Amino acid sequence: MADTATRRDLDTRLEQHRRELTGYCYRMLGSLFEAEDAVQDTMVRAWRAMDRFEGRSSLRSWLYRIATNVCLDMLKAGNRRARPMDLTDPTPVAQARLTARPEVTWLEPAPDVRVLPEVSDPAETAVERETIRLAFMAALQHLPPKQRAVLILREVLAWRASEVAELLDTTVASVNSALQRARATLAEAAPAATDAADELDTRQKELLDRYVAAFEGYDMKALTALLHEDATLSMPPYDLWLRGHDDIVGWLQGVGSVCRGSRLVPTVANGMPAFAHYHAAEDGDGHTPWALMVMEIEGGRIRGINSFLDTARWFPLFDLPMRLPADG
Repeated sequence: MADTATRRDLDTRLEQHRRELTGYCYRMLGSLFEAEDAVQDTMVRAWRAMDRFEGRSSLRSWLYRIATNVCLDMLKAGNRRARPMDLTDPTPVAQARLTARPEVTWLEPAPDVRVLPEVSDPAETAVERETIRLAFMAALQHLPPKQRAVLILREVLAWRASEVAELLDTTVASVNSALQRARATLAEAAPAATDAADELDTRQKELLDRYVAAFEGYDMKALTALLHEDATLSMPPYDLWLRGHDDIVGWLQGVGSVCRGSRLVPTVANGMPAFAHYHAAEDGDGHTPWALMVMEIEGGRIRGINSFLDTARWFPLFDLPMRLPADG
């Protein structure tokens, strides 16, 4: 009985750290599916090695050490996840072609509840949200793996340099040097600041309500009025992306006209407003999944529309229904 109780206690202690470790691994790897695999591997390794845990550091620090090593091992293959705008130039709508790339190419979205710890400090919450934005995540991918780990541990999780040095088995000077190089690289990537999802922000709510009305009504004039002049539209797993009113509207009125009659259901992804995008079902009975649409908002207008089309992956992940009934 005592042994069973001990195991249950250990399971409970490990599980308390799963969510924050998932957020850390997600920032490292750019994929929630890979991050959850990494965390599960971390938990298994910790369980097997618990009898060798000497307690010189906290259990949390020890788990981060294991998780970091798991992520660094996974990153040895050299794959760097990206957004379409990291790989190609914007395409004029007249030349637009849909070319899919393998799943491992793409930076993937994540539900906030899977990667952000529950914190009561609004400032801490803002930092957590800011550092899972798609643009920030894409910028992180430009860093070598160890620099990525240093920057996340120091700048996002606010670890001391000495703690990071101990975790990585290196010196404080080495950590500080890696952090300086990571900051310089991140400054060159210059991820644009965008507004976090805020259901209490009446201005943002009005903008999103107007977007839903314009998109569901397929009113291109109303839709254009909500977009920045250099707004972007991307559609992973396709490497095509469009920039500007004319090309976005041209796409929606051409190939994208299959979106007429769509329904949008609000959700949140990567700290940003998002929609589950449903097409009218072919059998005429309700609506079926088409895309997870992650919105980037800046200054009261929409800066970017990121439509992730692999709905078989994203809708279950976000606990979204796989069909909307015809009666709404």
